[in-house]
Amino acid sequence: MEYMSPTVINLKESEDLRDVVHRIVQALAEGDVVGVPTESNYCFAAAGTNETAVERVCTFADAIEHEPQLTIAIKSSDEASDWVPAMTPLALRLARQCWPGPLAMLLQDNHPDGLVHQLPASIQPHILCDDRIRLRAPGHRMLQDCMRLFAGPVVLAEPGISTEPPKTVTDLMEFCGQDKKSILLIDDGIQPIQETVSTIEIHKTGFHVIRGNSFSEEELQDVARLTILFVCTGNTCRSPMAEALFRKKIAQKLNCQANEIKKHGVDVKSAGLSGWGGSSASDKALHTMEQEGIDLSGHTSQIVTEELLQKAGIVWTMTAAHRAAILAQFPKFADRVHMLSPTNQDVLDPFGGTAEAYNQCAQQICEHLDAQIDILDLRSSLDS
Repeated sequence: MEYMSPTVINLKESEDLRDVVHRIVQALAEGDVVGVPTESNYCFAAAGTNETAVERVCTFADAIEHEPQLTIAIKSSDEASDWVPAMTPLALRLARQCWPGPLAMLLQDNHPDGLVHQLPASIQPHILCDDRIRLRAPGHRMLQDCMRLFAGPVVLAEPGISTEPPKTVTDLMEFCGQDKKSILLIDDGIQPIQETVSTIEIHKTGFHVIRGNSFSEEELQDVARLTILFVCTGNTCRSPMAEALFRKKIAQKLNCQANEIKKHGVDVKSAGLSGWGGSSASDKALHTMEQEGIDLSGHTSQIVTEELLQKAGIVWTMTAAHRAAILAQFPKFADRVHMLSPTNQDVLDPFGGTAEAYNQCAQQICEHLDAQIDILDLRSSLDS
């Protein structure tokens, strides 16, 4: 396939998106450059293993000091660790919450098992700079479909990345200059996100925003927190006690007040699998926590939702049945849903029981929390 001048396909007028996707995949496989929309800006895509295509697409990329010329486009956060095997917990949280979406991350990538080291030697300097790689998972459906079908990595050249990225295919065409041969351009109009893609650098003590405003600083800080979610049946006994006790233990570990742990990058929540939500903690749970110096009177129960699970970095369930119920409905969260007990013992439900049953339940929860907080290595997980 050879395009003597740019070929423009209007995505909105195409009868079948699959035909466009297959045409893009064919063009990439044949070493052509393709102009594609993302969820915000337009950019150029090329096959990451084709030396000629990579050299050519580099001519369209902005040259930014101390950054790679090209961005690696990935499908989701699951693929990120293939490129950066030693991703920090903070980077993984940001990837899980923000991808696919308008966020690019600069990450240290000096791990010998990273995919970048399997690329041809002539291509690696365009992908790596100062042992850092730039990853992005664009949220545009068409581009996602292309990457799923294309056998190999896709690299993006992002013109105007440091000034004004192209918002339309016409804007993108202006960056081609005289080099318009064998370029396929996909026109999908102006995309819903008008802000410039946020680019952040991950480092050992956290992250900082390099440019862009698609995510505010406050939004990124919120996403970056390590959120731990406790789950029981009704969210009136076991999980509220676990939430309150763990918040107290975290505060002790971080040498702060329990209501200050968010400032230190940790959030703790609880939820239930059944009920209507909006209920207070049970009277005996309130009394049991009072003995620990904890006030549970402000607790309001809530139901487990996909949004809560998505935001949680770790989900601890009281029983094996709770875990199974979550995974039956939300199997994609299997990597973060675990039983609270490190030895997979159920935390027995004290509901309707005596005060002693509640005290024993709280003691059992405390023992599991002590084991988990040591396993968690909290300060390392926070990266802050």
